[in-house]
This record gives sequence, C-alpha cells and structure tokens, in this order.
Amino acid sequence: MTRPKQPPLIVAMTGASGAYAAQRLLVKSPWPTMLIASRWGREIAVQECGSFEKLAQDAGQVFEPDDLSAPPSSGSTATMGMVILPCSINTLGQIAAGLADNLITRAAHCHLKERRPLILGLRETPLTLIDLKNAVRATSAGALLMPISPPFFMFKGKTPQQITLHDLMDAYVDRVLSVLGHRMAATWEDIR
Repeated sequence: MTRPKQPPLIVAMTGASGAYAAQRLLVKSPWPTMLIASRWGREIAVQECGSFEKLAQDAGQVFEPDDLSAPPSSGSTATMGMVILPCSINTLGQIAAGLADNLITRAAHCHLKERRPLILGLRETPLTLIDLKNAVRATSAGALLMPISPPFFMFKGKTPQQITLHDLMDAYVDRVLSVLGHRMAATWEDIR
C-alpha cells in the first residue's frame, strides 16, 4: 500500500525585508513546498541571502508570479496552507481588496475562499491607518497576521550577544509551523 502524498505548503515571498525567514521556512517545513516569489521578493533574496537560486533549491517546486495556470491558482489544489513571508504592505493591500492578478494574490484568494490557513508575515513598520484597516479586512476574511516578530522568550538564559539572526528566524519559523499544526520542539512551558 502506498502512502498518500502530503499536500504542500505554499511559501510566497514579496518585496519586503525578511527573505532569510522564508529560506528557514523552506528548510524546516515538514511538508513539501511550493515557492512563489515576486520580482521584488527575488531582489530582496539576493540582497539578504546572496542568491535567489540557492534559496529556491530548498523548495520542492518553484513557480513564476505571473503563471496563473500553475496549481496554486486553483482552489481545487489541496494544500497545508500558505505563508507569505515576507509579506509586503502592498501585498497585504491587494489581498484585503480582493485582487488576484498574480499567482501570489490568486493563491491567497483561493486559501481564503477555501478556508485554508493563510499566514501573512508582515515585516514593514511603522503601519499607517490604511495598513491597519487592510490588516483588519484581511483578518476578517480569514487571514492570520504574524509579523516577523520572534518569540524572544525562547532565549531565556542567553544574553543578547549570544543570540543570532539565525536563532531568531528559526524561533519565528517554528512558531509559524506550529500555527499550521506542526508540533514545536520547545514551547513556553518548556522554558519558563
């Protein structure tokens, strides 16, 4: 008897700082991954990680943002969920307005209409009133906002000098994966 194929996790990268968090999510995902990166998401990956191609090697499949015939553009494609990491304020605004004119926003729209998890890893600050209203609209439609804010409590007993960016992004990604149903190796209960 063959094991059923696990549905993938869709990871999308848009044009905000935080590409390293997306790379860690691709590496740590217990599910197969599909990666979609906007043009600016790719540029940021080059600036922050050195190479988009190297980052993309950690994905199971990679799709172009203008390929609206790709599997993530259909609600009939089963997934574990979708994480937009980093999620730019522009992408948040498009999702809040119901726009679906590229593969990232179309896949996000499919996740909302199919009631599947959609996590938006916002990185930009400060937020304007427009951004906050867009966040409320996206959340009201079913999205979950998880700004790239690591759970600092996970580093109890370490000095700030002992904690690396890698540590911070791994802790954040572990939290994202836990929201999607993957058990964390350590939680608040373990360290308090």
